[in-house]
Parts: sequence; C-alpha cells; structure tokens
Amino acid sequence: MGKNYTEIWENCLSIIKDNIHYQSYQTWFEPITPIKLKNNILTIQVPSQFFYEWLEEHYINLLKKTIKKELGNEGRLEYSIIMDNSFNNSKPYTINIPTSDRRATKNPSVTMPIDLNRGGKSKDIPNPFIIPGLKKIKVQSQLVENYSFDNFIEGDCNRLARSAGYAVAENPGKTSFNPLLIYSDVGLGKTHLAHAIGLQVKNNFPNKIVLYVTTEQFTGQYIESVRNNNQNDFIHFYQMIDVLIIDDIQFIAGKEKTQDVFFHIFNQLHQNGKQIILTSDKPPVEMKGMEPRLLSRFKWGLAADLQIPDLETRIAILQKRLYYDGIKMPYDVIEYLAYSISTNVRELEGALISILAQSSLNKKVITIELAKKMIDKFVKSTSREISIDYIQKIVCDYFDITLDMINSKTRKREIVQARQIAMFFSKRHTKSSLATIGLHCGNKDHATVLHACKTINNLIDTDKQFKIYVEELEKKIKL
Repeated sequence: MGKNYTEIWENCLSIIKDNIHYQSYQTWFEPITPIKLKNNILTIQVPSQFFYEWLEEHYINLLKKTIKKELGNEGRLEYSIIMDNSFNNSKPYTINIPTSDRRATKNPSVTMPIDLNRGGKSKDIPNPFIIPGLKKIKVQSQLVENYSFDNFIEGDCNRLARSAGYAVAENPGKTSFNPLLIYSDVGLGKTHLAHAIGLQVKNNFPNKIVLYVTTEQFTGQYIESVRNNNQNDFIHFYQMIDVLIIDDIQFIAGKEKTQDVFFHIFNQLHQNGKQIILTSDKPPVEMKGMEPRLLSRFKWGLAADLQIPDLETRIAILQKRLYYDGIKMPYDVIEYLAYSISTNVRELEGALISILAQSSLNKKVITIELAKKMIDKFVKSTSREISIDYIQKIVCDYFDITLDMINSKTRKREIVQARQIAMFFSKRHTKSSLATIGLHCGNKDHATVLHACKTINNLIDTDKQFKIYVEELEKKIKL
C-alpha cells in the first residue's frame, strides 16, 4: 500500500476535520494517537474508556467511512484504551477493542459514576455527571439564585472585583480576566460574587455549561475516581465545562495529586477559551503548598480582592436585605448595627437576623435599646474589632454632633476637640496607621493626627472634667 499507519490516520483526520465542528475535533480527535496498522486493521490509542464510548456513540459512522476510504472495504478500526490503575499503584495498562456495528446516535445518555457529594457537605445534590450530548450537557450548576448581582451591593471595597466579574459574565472566556481569582478574608462576599457571575452567564448564554463546586467536593470526586480507576473520565468531564467555578482553591495546597489533575483540567479549559473562576482567602503570592506551575497560571488573568466594606456600604447591605425580606427597621438601628460590626458581612447579616428573631419571637418593637442588647451579645461572641467608624459614632453621640460635622473643615472649638478625641481613640484602639486615621477623620494628614493625640494627652493630665469625658467615652467604646 505504501502508506504507514501515521499517514493513514492523518488522512482520516483531514476528512474528519471537514465534517465536524472544530471544537469537537479538538476535544475528541486531537488526543488520539495511531499505534499500528496490521492486516488492514488500524489501531488508535484513546485516553479512556469514556473517550472510547463517546466516539462509538457519536462518530462511529464517520470513522468507518474514513477508514474504508483509506483502507478499502476490508479496512477495520481498533481502539487501544489506556486503563488507569492508580489505586494499587500499578502502571496504566491498555486493552484493545474493535469497533462495533452500532450506529451513531444523536442524543445518547452517558452517566459517569462520580458522586458530586464525595468530600462535600451538601447531601441533597444529585449526581451532575449526566451527559446527553456534546452540544448540551445537562449539569446541575449548583448556583444559589439569591447570590445574584442584584443582591451584591457595590462599594469602593469591591468595585474592581465586581466590575471584572460582570465583564466575565458578559463575555466568558473572551476577556483578559481568565482565570478570575477573587480573594478576601472570610465573610466579605467571595462566594456570593462567584455565584453571581455564574448566574449571569446562565442568563446571557443558556446553552453554556456552568458548574460551581467547592475545592472540598472537587478533591472528594477525584479521590473517588481514583478508587474506581476512572480518573480520565473525571478529567474529560471537567474539560467540557464552559464556566468552571471553584470555591476556596487554597484547600488544594499540599495535595500533590489533586493539584496535578487540576493543572491538566485548567490547561485544557484555558486553551479552549473556557472561563475559570476561583476564590481564595489569600492572593496567589501568599499561597503556600502550591506547585509553582499552578501558581503561575493563577496569575495569568486577574486577582481581585474584596476589602472590608465602608460604613455606607454596610448600611446599604442591611437596607437591601431588609427590602428583599419586606421588613422595616428604624434607621438608627440599621446605623448602629453597621457601626458595630465592620469586618464581616456574614456576621453583619447574622446580627440583623438575630434582632429580627428577637423582635418577632418576643413580640418586641425594634428599638435602639433592643438592638444594643442583642448586638452587644452578638458582637462579644464574635470578638468585635473596634473600627474608626465605630469610634466616631460613639464620640458624635456623646457630644451630640453629626458625623458630617466632625469630618467638616470647621474650626469651632467643640468640633475640633471631638475630632481630636476620635483620632486619639482610633490610635489607641485600632491597628490603623496615622495616615489612615487622618483620612477617616476629616481627610487630615498624619502630622495632624499626631498633634491631636499629644493635645488630648495634655488635656487629660491638666483638665479633670476633660479626663472624665475621656474615661466615659473609653467605657462606651469598650462596652
């Protein structure tokens, strides 16, 4: 015949390429390797059992036609399948299977034996690995409907991450934000934003396959695939997702095998223009126990942080929550709550629920007194960190002046003194720098804050009544 098996397969591929979508060709035919040609039987190596079943389900007619075109009517095709055997640390082995006489079907159903709940806390999530066709994979995205962009309050603390997330949702896989890594301390909205992106993608592109999983679930699934000797099936499933959202990626630190399998999934998705969204409690440069090659890929796109929300944003978050729940609450209570809990949005909402529950169960009207009782208990149990905003609130209430007045440029003695006291307590009770304190207290520089602290210390030493003011404020702040 004059042609070897490599040439024969190359000729087959040139025909196949003209008859199917390029993406399908990349996914299902580029990974195939020709092995040998003997007695008019061409043997090709495929990566997994699942791969072989897919070809048989979808492309058997096309394969048979191209083989007969190249080898004649006697031409046959045989699959050499790589079988994983990692569970007992043996090397992979191969089995050879001839093509069947089946016909390609348009919408067969192939169920992969991997349980999404392995390693995860949620026990009611059905198995998502149900693949009824290449163009449309029915996967339960696991997205929470309430975690939408509409419910995500924008502020200076999260504007970059939210804007990048929205851009990704409008054009997944096609922006420079791939991967998009969202990081922050706990309770500041990473998971909410990740879900919001996924929901927006589903809204904009109903046919795209979106999947949200926690790192714990992903790791559990991989361990299960090792036990069942079907790691390749696990990898191929994930490589067909259009938008993959993995929460708390830092938890794969130190898990060498899981990192390795994620590395291959990441590469394939990225090369095919699929979107990857990750969340973490720290930026890539601070992640320990991660392979350098994986960390470098995390830096390919955008790493955007969510910072502690400012007072206005915290108030807006509470008002939005109350609006959606159809509940009215006095503004001074909302304000007190926003002042009291500044570092964790989740705790902020939890405190709100506690107040509502106390009011409802005990049939009490929501007042600032009720709020103080509930918040003081709640805040103490969550080790509240005193904020500059909170200190300003206490000082303003004590001297019966508004926050706008303390931050104004007025040189009235009583206002200047209240501002200096706020600076004094901010330096004593927060970890903020002098420059940060000055910025929050009327946009002053660090020298002004330093001067204020010296002035207050001198007054404490020389003015007994002023000393009483400071001591009373100290008690209120530490209450």
